[in-house]
Amino acid sequence: MSEQENIFRAYLQVAVFCEKVLREADGVLSIIRIVDRFNVVGATAEMGPQVLRFMIVISFKAGFMRGKQTIRIRPKSPTGAELPSMDFPVLFEGDDDRGTAIAFEVNWAANEEGLYWWDICLNEELVTRMPLRVTYQRMGLPMVGGG
Repeated sequence: MSEQENIFRAYLQVAVFCEKVLREADGVLSIIRIVDRFNVVGATAEMGPQVLRFMIVISFKAGFMRGKQTIRIRPKSPTGAELPSMDFPVLFEGDDDRGTAIAFEVNWAANEEGLYWWDICLNEELVTRMPLRVTYQRMGLPMVGGG
């Protein structure tokens, strides 16, 4: 078996939305309940701002990458509007198969239903995109009177 072709950047290992992350005593991450959709229920005909709570996990293996780098997460709304981005400084050190991982909680206000795309960049280079769909369902109104 031949070696994997060398590319002069880090290798993406994981990029995922989930409900919970456990960091074990030995440093190993356990990703619990991977999600890519939120179903929101409300009383109005149109969805108002909804705060969604979830975790994001992003992990890279170093490959040829060394030193201080920046992971940027850029969400985009279903209409294509760019939402505030998040930057995370990371350090790549050691062997090619060593890496870095970030795992953090997000309390995020979704203002519209539809498909949101979250661009994952390493040093301004787009590495992957994560889809997150928000659906909205109006609650049924109670029946009044007898029949």
